[in-house]
This record gives sequence, C-alpha cells and structure tokens, in this order.
Amino acid sequence: MENNNQENNIVQEKKPTSKWKSFLSFAWELAKIALIALVIVVPIRYFLFQPFIVKGESMAPNFESGDYLIVDEISYRFSEPERGDVIVFNYPKDTSQRFIKRIIGLPGETVNISEGEVLLTLENGQLTILEENYLPENLKTYGTVNVLLGEDEFFVLGDNREYSFDSRAWGVVNRKNIIGKAFLRIFPITTLSAISQPSY
Repeated sequence: MENNNQENNIVQEKKPTSKWKSFLSFAWELAKIALIALVIVVPIRYFLFQPFIVKGESMAPNFESGDYLIVDEISYRFSEPERGDVIVFNYPKDTSQRFIKRIIGLPGETVNISEGEVLLTLENGQLTILEENYLPENLKTYGTVNVLLGEDEFFVLGDNREYSFDSRAWGVVNRKNIIGKAFLRIFPITTLSAISQPSY
C-alpha cells in the first residue's frame, strides 16, 4: 500500500510540472512572435509609412473629414516635395498639431494671390497663373498675398479655399516640418485609391 501511494504521489507531482513547461514554451513562442512583429512593424510605422485621419473640411471636396490616409515618409528623403503634393506636416505655430494641405509654391518662387487667382513667379522669372484642375470650376482663392519663398520654404493651401486655414493666414511651411505626402486613401473603403499627382 505504501509503495502505491508513493507512485501516485510521483505521478501527481509530474503533471503540474509538465503543464508549466508547456505554458512557458507557449509564452516564449508568443514573445518571439511579438518581438518579430515589433522589429518589422515599428520601423515601417515610424520611418516609412504613417496613418493620418483627415479632420475638418479644409481639403474638401478632394478629402473629407474622416478619410483615413497612409502617409509616405520615405520619398522626401530621396527627392524634393513637388507642386501639387498633398502633404502632412507639423503646424509651424504649434508643432504638436498635424495639418494636411497642398503644396502650391516652391522654394525660390514668389506667390502672389490677388483677385481670386494664384500667380507664381518661378525661379527663372517666368510668370504663370496657376491652373488647378483638381478644384471645382470657378473656385476663387480669397486673400491678398505676396511672398518670396526662401530656401526650404513651401507655400501651402487647402483645396477648400473659402474655409481653409493655411499659408494665407500663418505663413510658410519649412521643409523640416514636413512629415510626408499622402499617397493612399484606404477608408472609406468605397474611396480606396492612390492619391495622384496633378499636372499643371
């Protein structure tokens, strides 16, 4: 009888040990998966692509409040921002806030807004009226502006010119404040699309 009790005791002691080892093995596998995910996802999230949700109507009708965009953070490390790019940037007056606007004026250019039109004096001295086919017909750009852009300075406007709070109100955006350009709209799902570069 005593030997049977000892055998029973041994069996009872092994069961919890086996379960504990299985749990530790499972936990270690989960930890490895989580670590691999972090190694892959974190660089993508913080150095390559970043989500951005549009708030407000300053970019209507091309972007609506609630649109979920993916911002390309890597392209501007190898190329310069271009006219027509829709960019996300840190608001110069409060860099904790992120804004979305469209680049209109490039470094070295003069932007002149008068009588509802946007006129650009390019670096080569050529004067041109900006034709913006992505805006509703007969839309006017209100305000009076005449600004020469310095090195690394960009002039930005919202597509909803009547209601946008942009470079007409608070000035230029410095290159260092640009986070990246919007390149993909993924929500609402019915509007899933790449964000195209306009032609001028």
